[in-house]
Parts: sequence; C-alpha cells; structure tokens
Amino acid sequence: MDTGLVLQTDPPGSRVMELAARADLGGFSHVWTFDSSVLWQEPFVIYSRILAATNNITVGPMVTNPLSRELSVTASLFATLNDMFGNRTVCGIGRGDSAMRVLGRTPSSLATLGHAINVIRDLAEGREVDYDGTKVRIPWVRDGRLEVWMAAYGPKALKLCGEEADGFILQCADPDIARWTIGAVRAAAAAAGRDPAALTTTSRRARATTTPTMARRTTRPRRSCPTTSWTGSACSARRSGTWSGSPNYGRSAPTTSACT
Repeated sequence: MDTGLVLQTDPPGSRVMELAARADLGGFSHVWTFDSSVLWQEPFVIYSRILAATNNITVGPMVTNPLSRELSVTASLFATLNDMFGNRTVCGIGRGDSAMRVLGRTPSSLATLGHAINVIRDLAEGREVDYDGTKVRIPWVRDGRLEVWMAAYGPKALKLCGEEADGFILQCADPDIARWTIGAVRAAAAAAGRDPAALTTTSRRARATTTPTMARRTTRPRRSCPTTSWTGSACSARRSGTWSGSPNYGRSAPTTSACT
C-alpha cells in the first residue's frame, strides 16, 4: 500500500513545496493538490518546483478536469514534467465541480470526461489521436508514461471509471461506501474485458490541522463534510482495489448536504 498527501495550493507556494519535500523524506509515495484556478494557486507551476526538489514523490491533481485547460495543453503539461523528471506524475481527473461552479459554469459531461481520459493519456505517452478530425501527436515525447485516475461517485461515473481509467479516486473513507464503489468499478472493468486487479484504488481521508493561533480564532464550520479536509489529507492507494481505511472513519457524523 502506498501513502500520499493531499495539499491545497494556498499561498505561499513555498509552504506547499516545503511540505512536499518533507513528505518525500518521510517515505510518502504521492503528493496531490486540488486544481481549481480561482480557488487556489496554479498547481502545475508548483509541481515543477516540487519535482526538482525531491527524488521519489509522484505528483498530480486531485483532481483536474476536461474544461479548465484544452486537452492538448493538459497532456503537454504532464508530458513536459515527465520528460524533465522521469515519469513522476499521475493525472487525477473528474468533472470539474469546484473549478467550474465557481465560474458559474456547468461541470463536464461523462462523455466529455471519458474522451478526455483517453486523449490526455495517449498524447502524453506519445501516441497519435484523432483530435476533432485532425490527427495529432506530440512529437517530442520520449518514453512517456501517464496513468489517468478518475474520481467518481454515482453508478454511471463508476462504470466509466472501470471502463476507461487506470485508477479510481474515492474522496471518502467510509468502508461501506468504499466497498460498494470499488466493487462497481471492478465489475465495470471486468465487463469491459479489462483486468480489475490492474486498477489502482485511492481513498482520501480528511485531516484538519491547526496552529495555536488558528485554534483560538476557529469557530464551528457552517458546513462540514467528513470527506473534506480544511488544509490537507492523507490518502492510501492499493493495486488490489481493496479497502484499507479506518473502520470507524466517517461514522461519527451524518452526511451533510455539502457532500451530496
């Protein structure tokens, strides 16, 4: 089992880089960040600095989306980082709820998301794609490797994840939810003729951290969600796709409207 760290790219970026470097020294396998351009700082700029300052960490968004950036731009970003630092990125992707809604826009459809998964992966790995009728390939990619992991909740999204993605991102740590969603993804992979055991499953468990100053001025949040962290979280990934989280996490409070 791998263990990663999820960070918000709040300013200053130097703090995010410092935490990522400490995670690398501490044996963490992944450092993830959110990716909503209005809400947080641009993650791909920070990834470059993180990768330059670390030796082992894999970085990626939890999650990006098909609409914030044109697909060839997203693929080129990952391909550039992989060419510079040796295939140490992973593309977490979803519909873009926070990134789109803060702009008053609608998140992507599942059809758009499924198309994006394949286009981003193929371009980043140097393969030719049909790009709206034009054959496109990134010619400078050398031995590129990019896994695309999809965030999903509902039945249709879980089915798409099993059919198209290399991994499943579950931003929740409830054992019952994990058991059902992982089972749905694995079943969809098997139905599509894929090996369910080859899919990576990662679950995010929230952790709230404070300094003494923060603790003195913190009041009860207006809306709380047991699947969301204020400042960061830990996540676990297993190739087998089986659950490995705390058996009690997520059971102490009902799911609020913020989670649905």
